[in-house]
Amino acid sequence: MDLTNFSLLYPDAESQRRHYSGQCRPDIDADVIEQLGLSEILDLKNADLTEYFTTDSDVIVYRTETFADMLNNEALVEMLNDLMPVLGDVMELRRLEADSGDTESYLLSITEIELYISSIEILHSTLKRVQPNLRGAAFRTLAERIIELAESEYYGNLNKKLAELTSRVREIKSVTVGVNLDAQLRPKHAGVLSINNEAFRSGDVIDKILRLDFKSDEYTCIANLVPFGKRQSEDQKMALSLAFNSAINEVYKSSLRSWKKIVQSYVLENTDFLLNLMPEIELLVKGTRLMKSLSARGCKLCMPTIAPAPDHAFSAIGLYNPVVALKVEDEIITNDLIFDENASIYILSGPNRGGKSVITCALGLAQTMMQLGLYVPAESAVISPCDAVFTHFPSVSTDTIDHGRLGEECVRLGDIFDRLSAESLVLLDESLSSTGSFEGAAIATEVLAGLSRAGCRCLFSTHLHELAAGVEEINARTAEFGGGRIDTLVAGIEDGKRSFKIHRAKPDGKSYARDIAAKYGLSYENIMKKIEQKSIKEEK
Repeated sequence: MDLTNFSLLYPDAESQRRHYSGQCRPDIDADVIEQLGLSEILDLKNADLTEYFTTDSDVIVYRTETFADMLNNEALVEMLNDLMPVLGDVMELRRLEADSGDTESYLLSITEIELYISSIEILHSTLKRVQPNLRGAAFRTLAERIIELAESEYYGNLNKKLAELTSRVREIKSVTVGVNLDAQLRPKHAGVLSINNEAFRSGDVIDKILRLDFKSDEYTCIANLVPFGKRQSEDQKMALSLAFNSAINEVYKSSLRSWKKIVQSYVLENTDFLLNLMPEIELLVKGTRLMKSLSARGCKLCMPTIAPAPDHAFSAIGLYNPVVALKVEDEIITNDLIFDENASIYILSGPNRGGKSVITCALGLAQTMMQLGLYVPAESAVISPCDAVFTHFPSVSTDTIDHGRLGEECVRLGDIFDRLSAESLVLLDESLSSTGSFEGAAIATEVLAGLSRAGCRCLFSTHLHELAAGVEEINARTAEFGGGRIDTLVAGIEDGKRSFKIHRAKPDGKSYARDIAAKYGLSYENIMKKIEQKSIKEEK
């Protein structure tokens, strides 16, 4: 059984090597996952979430199949939850052993073996039971190897050897000490005569009365050694303890040497494989918990179809924002969002609080969740991996002394252009809102033309409705260079109310204004009614 390079997140050692060498890691930083809200719903304690994003399609498929097994077999989640504290104890033992003496190290080694066997038993009991239900390669491989190990002759012998050693060590209750005296009754030689599995008893009369035992034998103490008296210093107590430890080391020297060989040649290697899984287990358990929470909320999730990166594909039917879904009790509004040959960039406009920011984040969350290997918050989805996800959301930073708010926004946009490629995803939410609509629209037009030439996917959520009017002009400007086409989306209003539905259509700023005015009773018709009613009251 070789689990040296086994991983629950990477199908083989080569894919793991490529990932940690940076070859398949997209540019998705902590600020992006915080702005999207992903760190809020998937908060890891033992690792940085950004370490797990990948562009490798094989890795993504491997992970989604692993998550599928966990979603379909609750016993796997319980198994990993039971395993984590045991592995935590192993790590703590490793820390203690580095600072321990021979005897303590010996005992810690035995404890580590016990914890290792406990870990294998936790894995074996569950994996053997659910093995017929496993579909993903990760848990199928783990089940095969663990069952092979737990039912092997070597593992049986290891358990037997451990039982023998623990019976010798765990049952030690006392030692018999012999001290030779000189003519003046001063200690001349001292040593351990025997190691006993029975504790000695106090010889005090009151203790004998309490236990109704008045016999005296080799386990009855007739006088306490001074260093363990109440008035002795810690140094005096330590001196005797060290003397005893030294003697016990001599007694167990041969056993300790042979046991260390077992630990070093077998247990450390196999325990390391389990310890290496700890961060992966946290991602799997918390990712599964997130998806189960969404399902319990009545939200749909799908295993996405992974398209090649050069396809620049993103097609999600019934897309929603999982962060919002877990916060509100209202009905969750879903939308269809499709990037195709007629739209690699969308300008999304509509009324304030009409759902523009929600759908912008929903797009980023679907992309990043897919690149972690999680299911996607949609009914169905076809998505290509991105080499980067960039966000340009309203900044809460007040550090605008050098550039001003508009200058700070432009600097951030310039940084995105320094890093993006045709396989990147750019999310702009109310960018360039720090200036007037005329200046903002002028700068935004140049930014959109640049994004079109870059060929990346982009969703630009904006209050600048006039931007949509210039879409065809921008498309004509970049078409001769093979630029990606720009199209428009609108956050709809129905019957004067925000519907939070997104439509692929041309925006109509005037209709938005009329609908919002009607909502607050300030449409032309409502105003006229108020004037007429006032006139009637005055006439009376």
